[in-house]
Amino acid sequence: MPYPKLVLAAAIGALLSGCAQTSTPAVSQKQVVEHYADIAHAVYADSLTAAEQLDVAIKQLLANPGEQTLAQARTAWKAARVPYQQSETFRFANPVVDEWEGQLNAWPLDEGLIDYVATDYQHELGNDGATANIIANKVLQVGGKQLDVSNITPELLASLNELAGSEANVASGYHAIEFLLWGQDLHGTAPGAGERPYTDYALGADCTNGNCDRRRDYLQAASQLLISDLGWMSSQWQPGQTDNYRAELTALPAEEGLRRMLFGMGSLSLGELAGERMKVALVANSVEDEHDCFSDNTHHSHYYNEKGIVNLMFGEYQRIDGSTLQGPSLLQLVAQQDADAARKIGVQMRKSEQGVYRLVESAELNKVHFDQLIAADNPAGNQLVQAAIDGLVEQTRAIELAASTIGINNLSPDTADHEF
Repeated sequence: MPYPKLVLAAAIGALLSGCAQTSTPAVSQKQVVEHYADIAHAVYADSLTAAEQLDVAIKQLLANPGEQTLAQARTAWKAARVPYQQSETFRFANPVVDEWEGQLNAWPLDEGLIDYVATDYQHELGNDGATANIIANKVLQVGGKQLDVSNITPELLASLNELAGSEANVASGYHAIEFLLWGQDLHGTAPGAGERPYTDYALGADCTNGNCDRRRDYLQAASQLLISDLGWMSSQWQPGQTDNYRAELTALPAEEGLRRMLFGMGSLSLGELAGERMKVALVANSVEDEHDCFSDNTHHSHYYNEKGIVNLMFGEYQRIDGSTLQGPSLLQLVAQQDADAARKIGVQMRKSEQGVYRLVESAELNKVHFDQLIAADNPAGNQLVQAAIDGLVEQTRAIELAASTIGINNLSPDTADHEF
């Protein structure tokens, strides 16, 4: 799907539209929680559809390795990130998501666990699996144990996550697939992403870097596991069921549903996006801490994380087919109690969204990507990232104001031990 171009007029228009909701009939806390679950189901269903489309592109790459089919697979991977990154606001307060998410989106990862890497590859100290290279070896010797990895299957990949107790050992998910499609980004803070050749998936004499048959098996298994995982999570939010997470959530008092909703929004805004995904990389000037480090797609992943938070405040989600899901919103609940607070919150949410979108504009318009923005010798870029962080901090205050206005106190969103 095309990436939206957020301009000031559109942002203001969306804000006025959101505030205009306050003139509609009153909404209840229960209706807002139900719509929260509706958005969750739509986001995960779209993530599943996009993953299935990615799988089709991967099959085409493997059937006919070439520059075009590799480019198409990379484009499909980027498109798959759009709905999924908007789902991360459902983490933190929803255990069913938080306990499952690592298999799909864990990062940073020690890519030497999966495939060949450069000779100067730097990995997490003490990680026995950091250079295991599953693709090149049918037997792994890790932590005093021998592991049979001769048959690369989705089940095997799932079992290898956090191998030897290291969170950096990520064998599956979006970033494993990203690495397999792009390879390492060896450009540091200079322009450029990973440059894996399509011949890494060729068979016979055209194969480069060895083990192309196993690399093909790995890519296909990772894709199949991604689809399976997203199908399961989509079913957890399916309406009309009596034994899934949605039924459990909506059976709780509505106030508890709202608390989970707001805690997830605040924790993604502050500790995760502002902290782990931006501040850590900026302070250390570290491309190793860049979220989509192989593809240089980080600007979009950050933006769609932010978009996911904004979606819940305004009760809206644009689906990958272009339609918009709209319903009872948090902002309406706030406005029913305090119209001035609702206006302030709406303005801040759009302002913070615009601040993160400037990272997209930098990459798409100026060709200066996130890994270049965080370089030690780029003070203007550093300031752009810092401004986005500052906006997210203010956004979190707006989320806390929304919570207190509707009677949910002491929200205390997760800071991930960062100070702002």
